[in-house]
Amino acid sequence: MFFPIKDYNPTKTIPHITIILIVLNVLIFIFQSYLASPGLSYYVNHYSMVPYEITHMQNVKVLVDRDMFGNPEFQERGLSPALSIITSMFMHGSIMHLLGNMLFLWIFGNNIEDYLGKVFFVFFYLLSGTAAAFLHILFNLNSLTPVIGASGAVSGVMGAYLILYPKAKVKTLVFIFIIVTFVDIPAGIFLALWFIFQFFYSTSGGIAWLAHVGGFIAGVLLIYIAKKRKPVIEVLSDSEFIMEDE
Repeated sequence: MFFPIKDYNPTKTIPHITIILIVLNVLIFIFQSYLASPGLSYYVNHYSMVPYEITHMQNVKVLVDRDMFGNPEFQERGLSPALSIITSMFMHGSIMHLLGNMLFLWIFGNNIEDYLGKVFFVFFYLLSGTAAAFLHILFNLNSLTPVIGASGAVSGVMGAYLILYPKAKVKTLVFIFIIVTFVDIPAGIFLALWFIFQFFYSTSGGIAWLAHVGGFIAGVLLIYIAKKRKPVIEVLSDSEFIMEDE
C-alpha cells in the first residue's frame, strides 16, 4: 500500500479554487453528518447520484426512515437526475473517504489549477467528475445504489497531473508487510500504479472503482485538449483586450 504525502512541484499562484473545493467538501460533510436532521443517510439518499435515475430520467423512491414499528418510510427524490451528478461530487460517506479525496486533491490539484487557470480548472473538475459518473452508470444501468464522492473528479486531476508532470517527485508513505517508510517516487510511476490498482479493486463492492477509472481517463483527454489550446489562450491573455487569470 502507498499514500502520497506531498509533491515537490511548486506553483506560481495561490490555488484558490482548490482550497475552496476542499473547504466546501469539508463543510458539507460536517453539515450532513452533525448538523442536519435526520442525518447523513437522509442527505445521501436525496443528493447522491442513482444510475437508474440517469438512464431512465425519472426519480425513484428511497428509504428515509422507519416508524416505531419498524415499517419502512419511503420518499421520492425531488432532485433532478442530471443535477444529482454534480451534488454527489460534494458528498462523502465517511471521514476517511473525505480525507483521502481531499489529500489527493490538495497534492495534485494546485498544479493543475496553476496550469489551467481558475475558471478553466472549475470546468475541468466538474467535467472529470461527470465523465466518471457516466462510466459507472454505463456498467450499472439499472442500479438503485446511491453513489457519492469527489473521487471521480479528483481522479481527473490525477490523470492531468500524469500527463503534465510525470517527472515530479511525490513523497510517498509505503507499507510493505511490516516495513513502513517514505519514498520519493516520480509522479508518473505513482499515478500509473494507482490507476492499475483501480482495475484490481473494480470487482470489490462498496466503492465505485470504475468511476475512478472514468475520471482519470477524462482528465488525460481533457488536458490533452487544453495543451493544444494553451498557446492560443496565452497569446490572447497577453493581448490588451483580454485580462489574464489571476
